[in-house]
Amino acid sequence: MKYFSLAALFFISVFNFSCNNSNQKKVITIGFLDAFKDETLEQAKDGFYKALEDEGFSEAKNNLKIIYRNAQGDFPTMVQICDYLISEKVDLIATNPTVATVSAIQKSKTIPVCMMVSPSPELAGLLDKNKNVPKNLFGVYETQEYIDTSVYLLKQILPTIKTLGIIYNQAEPQSVLAVERIKTDCKILGIQLFEGAVSNSSETQQIVQSLISKNIEAFFALPDNTVFASFETILNECNKSNVPIFTSEAGLVKRGALCAYGADMYQWGYQAGIEAANYLKNKSKIPDIVKVKKRVRMMNEGQRKKYGIKVLADFKNI
Repeated sequence: MKYFSLAALFFISVFNFSCNNSNQKKVITIGFLDAFKDETLEQAKDGFYKALEDEGFSEAKNNLKIIYRNAQGDFPTMVQICDYLISEKVDLIATNPTVATVSAIQKSKTIPVCMMVSPSPELAGLLDKNKNVPKNLFGVYETQEYIDTSVYLLKQILPTIKTLGIIYNQAEPQSVLAVERIKTDCKILGIQLFEGAVSNSSETQQIVQSLISKNIEAFFALPDNTVFASFETILNECNKSNVPIFTSEAGLVKRGALCAYGADMYQWGYQAGIEAANYLKNKSKIPDIVKVKKRVRMMNEGQRKKYGIKVLADFKNI
């Protein structure tokens, strides 16, 4: 009887150990790579997390582990983070925004990478020599089609506008292309465009002041990483000189821009989270890259009152 009890205890212990190991294997690990600290990007991250939760993946349910890292705008740090996530054998790397996606794709050709707050792979320079998308890349991207509508808001809200200011980082291909598109739109609308090129956020204040000295009537905030990182500086300078800020990023309206037509950042992240969850449920195939679904017209109520803009029915006021 004694030997039977010992054998039974041994069997139970082995069974429990096996079950515990089995449960551990069900825990999905996601590495989330943010390029820098930014309120707009934070909205996308929050949406991504919420989508995973709604789809049944959460740390509270013990079936998800998220390793979150922020490179704080430092490229060598971003590379180190990618190496770390790869060493942790994560099931998926979520990237936010473009520069994080590029870093992850450069470091790994096998771990699935889910991108958000990024342009198409072509605009981001992610296609291989045969013009193919990396096999491990999926997620949600935006085109530049929305820029035309965003610029045309200038005439809708400021019918007499003649001058516009803009800054951009020349190292970001999508920003360079966006500026060219805005130039074309401004020419059609009869608006003179003043440009300022920056290489990092420390240059923003001086360049914006220079544009304001040219008596610009409005400023257009591009979906540019340097603009995101230094938006409060742009806002402060424009507010002092009563220059309203138009943009194509709804997230920047929440931070003080007058109005925007563009992707809702939270919903962009949420859509990417759904794509990630769908992949994690079976892992049989990397999903196709999809275009962002939800664009919105938004207006900042405080800025609307500051500039005496009437309430527009098709805009969401915040």
